[in-house]
Amino acid sequence: MPVIERRAPSRGWLLDTSPLRESPAFRRFWVSGVASGIGHQLTAVAIAIHVYELSGSTAAVALVGGFALAPMAIMGIVGGSIVDAFDRRRVLLAASFISFIAPVGIAALAWTHVEVLWPYYVFTTLSSTVGSLVGAARFAIHPRLVRRDQLPAVAALSGVSAGLQTAVGPALAGLLVAAFGFAWTYTIDVALFMVGFWGVVSLPPIAPERATRVGLTSLREGARFLRGAANLRAAFVLQIATLTFGRPYAILPAVGAVLIGGGPLTVGLLTASAAVGVILSGLVSGRLGGMHAHGRGIARATVGFAAAVAIFGALLLVLELRGGAPADGRMNVAALAAVAAALVLAGVAENIASIFRTTMMQSATPDEVRGRLQGMFTLVLTAGPRSGDVYAGFLAAAALLWWPPLLGAVLIVAVVGAVRVARPQFWQYDGRTPVP
Repeated sequence: MPVIERRAPSRGWLLDTSPLRESPAFRRFWVSGVASGIGHQLTAVAIAIHVYELSGSTAAVALVGGFALAPMAIMGIVGGSIVDAFDRRRVLLAASFISFIAPVGIAALAWTHVEVLWPYYVFTTLSSTVGSLVGAARFAIHPRLVRRDQLPAVAALSGVSAGLQTAVGPALAGLLVAAFGFAWTYTIDVALFMVGFWGVVSLPPIAPERATRVGLTSLREGARFLRGAANLRAAFVLQIATLTFGRPYAILPAVGAVLIGGGPLTVGLLTASAAVGVILSGLVSGRLGGMHAHGRGIARATVGFAAAVAIFGALLLVLELRGGAPADGRMNVAALAAVAAALVLAGVAENIASIFRTTMMQSATPDEVRGRLQGMFTLVLTAGPRSGDVYAGFLAAAALLWWPPLLGAVLIVAVVGAVRVARPQFWQYDGRTPVP
């Protein structure tokens, strides 16, 4: 039953935590999502380090995500239709149980010292594919647990959650791999994944307000809605550009080994740096909820992200020219701090764009099509980074480590300019009168 809306009081710059205080279901859902997400990020970084150690190739690291692209595309399209057809709590429970096979399988491979790559690719592909359905269900559930006027706060809290996951998980991965090895690291992910079930099991039933049937008709309805949602399409395009051309994670194992030194610890800290920016910007995001020019905010934040990625690439170029990592393998602390700072700035810009974009999507999309739209956007969020890994990993393998981020920054700005020309109405989008 819809909750009666009321205007939320202004809370200044600090993060608006009213959804956590006022909705126990959202609070449990959010906390358990942070725990399971930390485990997922922990394994994502550990598996990249593991594959690089086994193969010595950034291209092999890129294939961890590359193999999942086609299955994720299918699940992203079909999964949203499933979310709109059935009780969303049940869909999320079923998807989570299937996804649980992946961390258990990866841990088993590590404990039995399997060194061939294809079994790791199989389990990471399973995790990524089912993760598309999990993501669609989670985001479609959020607006049903809070008031509509709290959606900007929910978007900011989701950003903080993502930041905590991608800050704590990678940093923990670097420490655990260095101290205890891969098997124990993957096993901790299994334990954290189980915590995630708690928040899902405790949800109330969440049936769609107007259920649809899974099938071609449902998919056509979702595609028809997106064709008429020019503002949402523009937001999608900018996000795809950001994830494809501005994601450096596939080259971070090589950056740690070749340019900075320090091994797995350096990789973990660098991977966590962007998340630190997400957290910091989320903690002072209170006033973003009162800003209504969401399209313009997304575009400007995307340009800021491109600038930070360009700084990151320029720093890698300087380190390359100065001879790379210390010969004895020690960490170049000054280099680590400089590169990490650039990634923090990227995280700040990325989170600001995400808060505006998520609010736009959840407020401008009717409930009956929200699962299908979130399925498409989850495809962007999951397939986009994999495309980015392929772009950065293969381009770095063919050229130099600093080339992918510098070229990527130019390409992102070019996409923003193209959207400005093709969809000028996006700049006039007003969150008070949301138009998809």
